Amino acid sequence: MANISSELLEILRCPYCVSGATRQPGDDPGQLVLHRDFWLVCQTCPRKYPIKDGIPIMLIEEGDKWAAVKVEDLPVPPPAN
Repeated sequence: MANISSELLEILRCPYCVSGATRQPGDDPGQLVLHRDFWLVCQTCPRKYPIKDGIPIMLIEEGDKWAAVKVEDLPVPPPAN
C-alpha cells in the first residue's frame, strides 16, 4: 500500500498543469486526488500518475501513458515498468 501523507498530497500538483507553456488557467491548477492508494489523478487534465514502491512517479510522460484510461480501469497496483 502506498503511504502518501495528506501533507504531501496538499502540495503535489500535476507537472503538466503547472509547467510554463502548458500551465492551465485558474488559481491552483493540477490538484491531485489519491485513488485506491496507488494513483494520483489530476482534477484539471486527464493525466494519472502511479505510485510505485511508495514513490509518486510525477513525470508528464508517465501521466500521458494513463490519460486515456478511465479511473475505474487503472490497475492496482500499477505495473512495475
